[in-house]
Amino acid sequence: MKKTTPLLILAAMAFAPAAFSAPVGTLSVHVLDQQTGTPPPGVTVTLEKQQQDKWTQLASGKTDQDGRIKSLYPEDQDMQPGVYKVTFKTADYFHTKKLDSFFPEIPVLFTVTRTNEKLHIPLLLSQYGYSTYKGS
Repeated sequence: MKKTTPLLILAAMAFAPAAFSAPVGTLSVHVLDQQTGTPPPGVTVTLEKQQQDKWTQLASGKTDQDGRIKSLYPEDQDMQPGVYKVTFKTADYFHTKKLDSFFPEIPVLFTVTRTNEKLHIPLLLSQYGYSTYKGS
């Protein structure tokens, strides 16, 4: 038993960073086109964190065929409390459908209150309006 104790400690230390990093799916997003009732694939979404008087980009991704990005927050970092912004780049989506849109992009600011808090931000989208809320 005494010989295996150092090995167990070493193994625990090797896996500790993964155990404390942001879990997969810490921040997910979902887009639904209200006009068609379908999820738009390929919408670019960026994630930024407010740092004093500027925004620092943390990640970017595109929605899948179901209009989702299941894990937008970088998995190798803890999501710390603070003010964040996800920006849905909607102009390209409407352009591919040969439709005008009043909002070329939709920024959604939100506050994280706990480290690695699991958050979901859905966006219900149309050409001239949108709604969003804190999802689960």
